[in-house]
Parts: sequence; C-alpha cells; structure tokens
Amino acid sequence: MSDWLKLEALEMGREIAAGRIDPVELAEAHLDAAEAHPVGRLAYARLTPGRARAEAEAARGRARAGTGRGPLDGVPLSWKDLFDSAGVATEAGSALLKGRVPERDAEVLASASAAGTVCLGKTHMSELAFSGLGLNPMTATPPCVNDEGAVAGGSSSGAAASVAFGLAAGAVGSDTGGSVRVPAAWNDLVGLKTTSGTLPMGGVVPLCPRFDTLGPLAHSVADAAAIRAAMSGRPAPSLDGADLSGTRIMVLETVALDDLEGPAAEGFERALAALERAGATLVRGRIEAVAEAMPLSRTLFAGEAYGVWKEAIEADPDAMFGEILARFRAGRHASAVEFVAAWRRLEELRGAYAQASAGVDAVALPTCPIMPPDRARLESDADYYAETNLATLRNTRIGNLMGLPGLTLPTGVPSAGLLLQTPPRTEGRLLRLGAAAERALA
Repeated sequence: MSDWLKLEALEMGREIAAGRIDPVELAEAHLDAAEAHPVGRLAYARLTPGRARAEAEAARGRARAGTGRGPLDGVPLSWKDLFDSAGVATEAGSALLKGRVPERDAEVLASASAAGTVCLGKTHMSELAFSGLGLNPMTATPPCVNDEGAVAGGSSSGAAASVAFGLAAGAVGSDTGGSVRVPAAWNDLVGLKTTSGTLPMGGVVPLCPRFDTLGPLAHSVADAAAIRAAMSGRPAPSLDGADLSGTRIMVLETVALDDLEGPAAEGFERALAALERAGATLVRGRIEAVAEAMPLSRTLFAGEAYGVWKEAIEADPDAMFGEILARFRAGRHASAVEFVAAWRRLEELRGAYAQASAGVDAVALPTCPIMPPDRARLESDADYYAETNLATLRNTRIGNLMGLPGLTLPTGVPSAGLLLQTPPRTEGRLLRLGAAAERALA
C-alpha cells in the first residue's frame, strides 16, 4: 500500500474504478502515513479520520456497484484550514479563531465531496493567509520538500507539504497574492490560481475578498484540472491533444525578471528552451501597467485585509505572530478615498495589460524570484522576514493585481517554477497550455 501513496490522483481514481485499489484501504494508508511521518503534524492542523473513513466506505460501495461519481471518486485530498468543514474546527492558522467550529461545509468542499473525494483533514497555513512564506510560530511551520531547514511557502504551506511528502493525493488551497503558486513552486508541484469569482467562496475564511481565489495543488496538470472540476461541480476541460505548436508566449520583462536568484533564473531559462523546442514562439515584451500597479498593493491588499480583520485583531493583538500583525496594521492608514482611487486606477491598468498581451496565447514568468528561505533566520530577523515576504510574492502578485488565472509548473530545477498566465476566465485554455508545457518540460 505504500506504493499507492506515490500515485497521482487520477491514477488512484482509475485503480479504484478498476477494482485494484480499495478506497477504504487507500484512506487508511494516507491517515497512517500522516500520523507516522515526521512532517504529518507539521502539514496537518487536524486529521478528520471519521469523515475520511465514512466517505471512503461510500466510495467503496459505488466502486463495487459500478456507480462511481467521477474520476476522483474515493481519492483522498487535504483542505487548507480556512475551508469550513461541518463539525470540525476551522481556525485559519490563527489563535483569533481558536475553537471556531462551523456547522456546514464550504461550498467547494461540499461539491468535491459530492464528486466522491475523501477529506483527509485540514492543513496548516500562514496566519489568516497573510504571508507567502508559510512561517507560523503560532501553530506549525511545514518544511520545504527540497530543504527541510527552509519554509514551504505560503500561505497554503501545509497543503503543499501534504502532497509533496505523499500525505495526500492532492490539496486545495487559496491564493490572494500567491498562496497556491508559491508553495506549489517551492515544492515542485503544479498549482492553479483561478480567476476571482469562478469558484464559490461561501464558507471560506476571507482575507481580501476582492482578491481571494481558490485552487488546487497537485502532482500534474491533469490532476489539478480534475480537482478544480470537483470543486466546481463542472466537468474538467479535455487536455487531449494539447500542443504548443503555433502558440505565442510572451516572456514578461517588466518587474518579473528583476533580481532573480540563480536557480530561479536557471529553471526559467530551461523552461523557455523546452517551450521553444515544443513549437512555441517566444516574444519578449514589457507591460508598463505591471510596474505602475505594483505600488498600489499596499493600499489595496493591506487596506482591505485590515478592514476585514480590524475588529478581531485589535480585540486581542497579542494572540498574533508579530510580523503578521504588523502586515495587517500596515493597512490602517489607507483612507477610503485612497482605496477607491487605487481600485479605479487598477481597473484602468487591467485594461492596459489586456491590450498589451492580446496578441499572445499566454504570458510566462518565473513563479518566484527567490528560493525557499531559511526558517530560523525568518524567525529571528524581522527586517529579513518583511523583505523576503515581499520578494516571495512579487511575481505571483502580478496575476492577482491583473485578475488573471495562473498555473505554476515544475521546471526540473528544484523549487524553481514556471508561471503561465492567460486572460481572466480562461482556465480551460490555461490548463491545455499547461498540459502541453508539462510534457515539454518532462
């Protein structure tokens, strides 16, 4: 059964449907691994063995009757601890929400359960999802699969660790400024940021509602597409025949290529060469709207986040990790006038970005300009924490500001990801391009 933990999610689903894997035994194997593995307690805030066994028993019955609900029926997934789960604590990595037990599942969890997936448990995360590093001294800090002295990336840190260390077949996270894509990249996974509004947010603990998005972390593009489909209750796009021949991909030179660490640059150049060999035409270009949008981040992200959480934070600020508290409080000086003006300008810049990228099929950039930083230094050096967090989220934040879906792929260089972005609400196109790019990179 230990070999089962190495399978991709869709492979597990096929084996279940063929009667070669028992979903109950599969769930037990994952639960046992999460309990026994030293990273298990760092990845999972809490396991849900009762739910997992009940869902796996139901999947077993459907498999035996030939009435499976889809390609992931019986497949075990982990869920970031900001998705409400009925009768199980959902605390978003924060003591401010300690003991919060919702009465019903988040809409996307309910949809995925209806598709037959098995909920293994809730994963650790950066406090209230407001950091790209994954460091959380208040709960737990999962390690990076490539360097156990480094952080896993955040805020979906436990989500990435659960998949990378073989403790879940796939994971569901959220992405407000990079929180799916960064941990996916640093742990050599596929991570999909969806367009805001394309997946229902009911029952998801918010950070910045106008930027919050949801998405899967997985071992392959096909798995990511299948998990997104289960979350939405709609079929996954066909990836058959996906090909890069004749595609035009813009290499974004504005901001995204500045100050790259060596492995990030190496992985990106390796990926670009693979795309060209597979038939893509690369065009290098600047989009000045990106550079103008970046300084708006402080007002837009911190202003909204503090507006959402001010009351809870100021009622008990000592319950928070100091660096996260400082990041929230950075938004308290954003006036309503500044916030509205910033959003109006951002909408104009989104239009300019769309116009500048209209002639290409996708825009490519390194997922993250830096490598996973050392946990101990982040804990001991506040200035380093702040600087590194901003650097970590710099490239991914472009997609959030511009309202784009984004897909990060492993490049073959450890912890260095390739990020592809397409226009809003074109996840199907993005996943097909990603599947073709994935084959090229392999």
